[in-house]
Amino acid sequence: MSTLFDQLETLYPEMVDIRRKLHAEPELSFHEVKTPAFIADYLEDLGVEVKRNVGGRGVVGYIKGALPGKTVALRADFDALPIQEDTGLEYSSKTPGVMHACGHDGHTATLLVCAKVLMENRDQLKGTIVLIHQFAEELAPGGAIAMIKDGCLNGVDVIYGTHLWNPIPVGEVGYLGGPIMAAADRFEVTIQGKGGHGASPHETVDAVAVGSSVVQNLQHVVSRQVDPLKSAVVTTASFQAGGPFNVIADTAELIGTVRSFDEDVQDLVIEKMEQMIKGTCEAMGATYSFKYVKGYPAVVNDATETERFAEVAKAIHNPEKVVETTPVMGGEDFAYYLREVPGTFFFTGSGNPEVGADYPHHHPKFTFDEQAMLTAGKLLIQAAITYQE
Repeated sequence: MSTLFDQLETLYPEMVDIRRKLHAEPELSFHEVKTPAFIADYLEDLGVEVKRNVGGRGVVGYIKGALPGKTVALRADFDALPIQEDTGLEYSSKTPGVMHACGHDGHTATLLVCAKVLMENRDQLKGTIVLIHQFAEELAPGGAIAMIKDGCLNGVDVIYGTHLWNPIPVGEVGYLGGPIMAAADRFEVTIQGKGGHGASPHETVDAVAVGSSVVQNLQHVVSRQVDPLKSAVVTTASFQAGGPFNVIADTAELIGTVRSFDEDVQDLVIEKMEQMIKGTCEAMGATYSFKYVKGYPAVVNDATETERFAEVAKAIHNPEKVVETTPVMGGEDFAYYLREVPGTFFFTGSGNPEVGADYPHHHPKFTFDEQAMLTAGKLLIQAAITYQE
């Protein structure tokens, strides 16, 4: 195993070059063209069997070891976000309004170089390693579900994935059995009032006032109606209403997100939100429409595989730096893979203020400590290899 890791370390500069190339040329979810072509070309140049356009824009590679064994899938995502980059990096995005603000460029670079190492050692490998390069993780319905329908998990026994994660410092690894990331849903509320002159509020139904009351009342859904021992978040992220200073608004539009881990809690929140919106609007003389879109389900790690991964990680990494983490309210469509086969999704620490990696994910100044890619690569390789034992 040390030989594989030595090779990975030797190839680290190539990993960095790939990451920076991808960072400079980001593509939005469901609009990826150059990125999957680059991935497929790179893998084919290594001699990897490749399937293109899986589920639409995904790429799947197959590394078949010389020895019989099981089939292990490793997954990386490659889409970017609609954010204007403000990092000042020399390899900053060349595409206005689009950047890799979540580390997906690092995920892709890591898995590609892992593939290179594994291919060079396939005469010693057992079983098959499936490389799942996924498009459109950032935007529901996401790419995972389409790739699964197109057969990317056919014959797969187990799957592993990681996220380079700035909330924890570089060198640290976070794992957790059971729910680790939340279901990520979206809601839209349109409030219809009756506009009029700002000097005559008694002749109107003020959509701003109604909308403000709805926002405030929605906060009671979690604080007063969800079991305090269970987690949920209701966030109204956008409130659009109004016009001239002397005109009472006719309509208001609210957009937000709900996060939860338990499907029963999710259903309760939807029910109580509807009741709260309806009651508030009726009391104030307005009408409404309410649209709720369920996004990715919660990421629920297999307990057995997570425990095994933790043992594997501690064997090759500083065991004091391999820690049981806490669930986060972010969403990830890796959840769909885990509904089909056992596996685990873990966090690879990438935060480091010394290299400017102290901004949160989805921030215009986001970047990560590239050394985290080397850690992630070793962990993915080790998890795949030892699963055969």
